[in-house]
Amino acid sequence: MTIKVGDTIPDVPVTLATPEGPIPVRTGDYFKGKKVALFAVPGAYTPTCSARHLPSYVEKASELKGKGVDEIVATSVNDAFVLGAWNKDQGSEDITMLADGNGDFAEALGLGMDASKFGMGQRSQRYSMIVDDGKVASINVEQPGEYAVSGADTMLGQL
Repeated sequence: MTIKVGDTIPDVPVTLATPEGPIPVRTGDYFKGKKVALFAVPGAYTPTCSARHLPSYVEKASELKGKGVDEIVATSVNDAFVLGAWNKDQGSEDITMLADGNGDFAEALGLGMDASKFGMGQRSQRYSMIVDDGKVASINVEQPGEYAVSGADTMLGQL
């Protein structure tokens, strides 16, 4: 079942990508006590993710934080090293990278997808959500192959 507004974020292991290296965390703990603008991409360095999705959050980070967001978090079914490099190359210090290396988070949210026909295996769907103290306050799931509702501008309108 796909997560919906009002649901609590599932508690699964993920990895925080930091300049000092990977740090294992649990989503149940990580999202407690703060308002998070969370967005997910099918893969770091993929065309839409790199050209549009991540840049929208980099460009609008100060506006999101000005509307009460404590943290902006990107997640993908990639390892922490790939997400760390992607953020260094194209992101900013305003974006936290949360690696879902095994796809456990995407699957627990009901937002996993099979991208095997593209040689990518199991991935996350493209989506965004506001998570407030561990609960989903809003969610925007893209249709396959689309980028229309999960960018930073949509989130700004929901805050």
